[in-house]
Amino acid sequence: MGQFFAVFATDNPDSLALRHRLRPSHQAHLRATGGHRVVVRFGGPTLDDAGESMNGTLLVIEAGSLPEVEAFVQDDPYVQGGLFASIQIRPWYWSLGNPEMRG
Repeated sequence: MGQFFAVFATDNPDSLALRHRLRPSHQAHLRATGGHRVVVRFGGPTLDDAGESMNGTLLVIEAGSLPEVEAFVQDDPYVQGGLFASIQIRPWYWSLGNPEMRG
């Protein structure tokens, strides 16, 4: 593996009930990646400006390639259930706070 990717996803408007319904299966997917060769290093929901309501997802995933991450994301129950209005996946260099970068 060794390469990191940041996943930014934004929920469709008025989809909080759908998010809550799918959340247990989404969390299980992140923890048990199945046949995907990825590791979810950290993540969580993004919040509205008031910091009160979930409105998206941020994940950092370690994988060997962008296609591996794309396949993993496509199998996410949030994606399968139509929660997201948009998804961006970007290669990411983890420097600040990376325990492997301390020396």
